[in-house]
Amino acid sequence: MTRFALTLEFDGGPYMGLQRQSHGPSVQQAVEEAARAVTGETVAMHAAGRTDAGVHALGMRAHIDVEKPLPAFRLMGALNALLRPHPIAVLDCMPVEDDWHARFSCTGRAYVYRIVNRRAPLTLERGKAWQVGTPIDAEAMQRAAQTLVGLHDFTTFRSAHCQASSPVKTLDRLEVRREGDSVLIEAEARSFLHHQVRSMVGCLALVGMGRWREEQLGEALAAKDRQALGLNAPPDGLYFVRANYPGE
Repeated sequence: MTRFALTLEFDGGPYMGLQRQSHGPSVQQAVEEAARAVTGETVAMHAAGRTDAGVHALGMRAHIDVEKPLPAFRLMGALNALLRPHPIAVLDCMPVEDDWHARFSCTGRAYVYRIVNRRAPLTLERGKAWQVGTPIDAEAMQRAAQTLVGLHDFTTFRSAHCQASSPVKTLDRLEVRREGDSVLIEAEARSFLHHQVRSMVGCLALVGMGRWREEQLGEALAAKDRQALGLNAPPDGLYFVRANYPGE
């Protein structure tokens, strides 16, 4: 048996999320069905993250175990051929040690959230970004964002359906910058709570729009209460960018 590490890019729009769901299609289901068609085996895919419905990925890491002897480049080519026309691509495929695990070996995860700050409707980027027509002050968002960096109880920014054992997480990095009409929010941590990034972005957007004072982000964090959350950003603009592993 060979364990293959996969790097996946996908458009999350058509899916109920990455993980298999009983009530709709998922990225995991599409990849597992393609792998079964290639190998003739029942293959289980494990991923570094569990993205929600509508959330995208530029570099999601995952792994599958295959008994059939296959070179990595042939497996990658076959998976990509069978995944068409799904908006899922295998960008990289390589054999790894049997104890390498896409989720449990991961030491860090990075996301980027894209806001398009303009009044004109989105055309090419519809479903790929959050459109905010009100002018946004990205510098105010950047200043406020630093309040959330570090070890904190993120209960306010945690979904009621979150299954994590503790709301305490260490946020390693949260940066906001403007590139033309786009406002990009980059977040890095070992792991995140369910909806944590989208909740942080929603509140930062309130700061950027002038509806919240910069200090209110810290006040919301200190409240440790989901009722203190101002806004949960939509999934359209969220992208899983990277997973980090020892030795890579």
